[in-house]
Amino acid sequence: MNIRLFELRKKLKLSQEAFGEKLGVTGAAISKIESGQRNLTEQMVLAIGRAFNTNEEWLRSGEGEMFESIDIDFYSVFGEKESTMDAMDRAIITQYMKLSPIERDVIKSYIKKVVDKSN
Repeated sequence: MNIRLFELRKKLKLSQEAFGEKLGVTGAAISKIESGQRNLTEQMVLAIGRAFNTNEEWLRSGEGEMFESIDIDFYSVFGEKESTMDAMDRAIITQYMKLSPIERDVIKSYIKKVVDKSN
């Protein structure tokens, strides 16, 4: 699991400090896990899954995809079939939801800057 944790962190382009911060631990703790000095606890596996949309089975065994797929039922989320969303709206939301939480934070930060400038 330590090697997969390292792969995940590199895929997300996060330092050990930034990765640990999202989980409430230090960068030193992440370093010890990645180097094999410490084992990943069940609680940490679950926290990583929640924080980074990671497939817990992949993290445990290497089986499956690194990230969980997200299926969106637009009508249950956004209302009736008469919704004003067109195909492009659905495509944007679908792609956004496939991003990692870190990638979504980058987009939200950018949109916030645009909104703040227009006010």
